[in-house]
Amino acid sequence: MTKIHEILHRFDFPVYLAPMEGVTDRGFRCICKEYGADVVISEFISSDALSREVEKSIRKMEFLEDERPFGVQIFGSHEEALVSAAQFAAAQRPDFIDINWGCPVKKIVSKGAGAAILQDIPKMVRLTAAVVKSVDLPVTVKTRLGWESADKPIVEVAERLQDVGIQAIAIHGRTRAQQYGGEADWTLIGEVKDNPRMRIPVIGNGDINSAEKAFEYKERYGVDAVMIGRAAIGNPWIFRQIKCLLNHEPCETPTYEERVSLVMRHLRENERVKGERAAVLEMRTLYSGYFRGVSNFKPKKIRLMAAQTIAECEDILRG
Repeated sequence: MTKIHEILHRFDFPVYLAPMEGVTDRGFRCICKEYGADVVISEFISSDALSREVEKSIRKMEFLEDERPFGVQIFGSHEEALVSAAQFAAAQRPDFIDINWGCPVKKIVSKGAGAAILQDIPKMVRLTAAVVKSVDLPVTVKTRLGWESADKPIVEVAERLQDVGIQAIAIHGRTRAQQYGGEADWTLIGEVKDNPRMRIPVIGNGDINSAEKAFEYKERYGVDAVMIGRAAIGNPWIFRQIKCLLNHEPCETPTYEERVSLVMRHLRENERVKGERAAVLEMRTLYSGYFRGVSNFKPKKIRLMAAQTIAECEDILRG
């Protein structure tokens, strides 16, 4: 079995693209990979849907060889469905399977999945162990500090998950109660990394919104890797910026033409997979990121929000 240690050893300091529903589709993953993301992960996939072989969920697992190292992330709360989903995903031969024990969204938590499992640590350990035993690929976990501020058991949780066989853990520095508000607390992530019993890679996640912060947190907390989430939305350049800083190299700001070319590529890739209508609608949420800092872009954005076709979007952007 390939080990996560072996995968991550290829990189001086691995930078992950965090899995994000509706964001980290194949088109965006490929773009981020080209701009310096070392490890990419699928959008999260319902184990119930995957075990029933729902076509939409199966499509989320599709990836290109150029995306490796690539992981498929699954979520759920029932052992049989999780195991079935993990085995289905493993048959597609990604580099690893990731279990989402951290999503704070109500519709996921209400089903006992995602961060809800932080209310029942023994069940979290039992389900994780079942997935590990069911596949011949490395299994990793993404989770949070705990359910609420009064209960942050992540140091113990990380140990117990390691003991049942996970090969890496990504920790978002917030509780479920915080959702995505407030400031991520990396002190407990640092404690997990400093725990002498921990042997697996610890990946820090939360509020890494610049190359400087990635470097600062690497040095301060000693994590083995960082994971970039919301800061990468419409901003794949953050990976290039991190790599430049780590390598002590200058990094150029993307030109307007580069931004337009990347948006058009993203649109056309999503059109191929999802159809033109979906591609145009999804891109409306990304223009602010792609063109952040570009002066006098607001009039174009207003027109783009009403555009109905990719050709219309291109005329606006290049006009």
